[in-house]
Amino acid sequence: MGHEFVTVDDEADGVRVLTLNRPERMNSWNAQMRQEMREAVEDIALDAGVRVLIVTGAGERAFSAGEDVGDMGDLTALGTRGFRAHAHRIHDVFDTIEAMEVPVVAAVDGVAAGGGFELALSCDFRVAGEGARFVMPEARVGLIPGSGGCSRLVRHLGLGQAKELVMLGGTLRALRAHQLGLVTEVVPTGGALDAARAIAARLAGLAPLALGMAKLVLNTCTDVDAETGRRLERLGQSVLKTTDDHREGAAAFLEKRPPRWTAR
Repeated sequence: MGHEFVTVDDEADGVRVLTLNRPERMNSWNAQMRQEMREAVEDIALDAGVRVLIVTGAGERAFSAGEDVGDMGDLTALGTRGFRAHAHRIHDVFDTIEAMEVPVVAAVDGVAAGGGFELALSCDFRVAGEGARFVMPEARVGLIPGSGGCSRLVRHLGLGQAKELVMLGGTLRALRAHQLGLVTEVVPTGGALDAARAIAARLAGLAPLALGMAKLVLNTCTDVDAETGRRLERLGQSVLKTTDDHREGAAAFLEKRPPRWTAR
């Protein structure tokens, strides 16, 4: 893919790695990088060959520092309505990652700040190096997290912890993030991508349609009542019952052999 600031690499078994590649600016994004992220994520979401997506940042300093503050003047010049319309484009990237029916793993080494933290929150799993730090610094420049940072943080951590991070600008370090359930695994510094690949390999060995349905139902159940959630579970199960993958999985279990998934 011919992008300057975003690279996409295919790995074994349908695993794809998207790397934010602007390490000299801590993988913060300018206008061009925002567009490249949008194009890359949309292409991946439509690619039936993708089984698992890993999102990471180039270099050792940062997963991503979010929006490049030096580039924000151009956005301010758009006016309030224009800014909201423009900002919606990066929101769409995170929403697509959250909604795509494949598992997404964030591999975080270094800092994930502002929009970078919000990007990690949109993923299904977060693997962090021991030195990783999660920060919402927007209040220091007169803003709030505006790409899911408030809404997703509340869902993941609860109101009190979300207020501490957003309003006090606190730093959440990797081990504490793991204790709070935000991070799936903490590994030695520099090892996040390899650990994410190990999780991706496990996910790639499971039924892809079932994983996609599980993600869809789990995400939806955070915003609905319990009875609606159970209806969604029954609906999802009824769809999966008709698939070739379910028949293959049941046959492989009885025959004591690895299943051969076709995503059909």
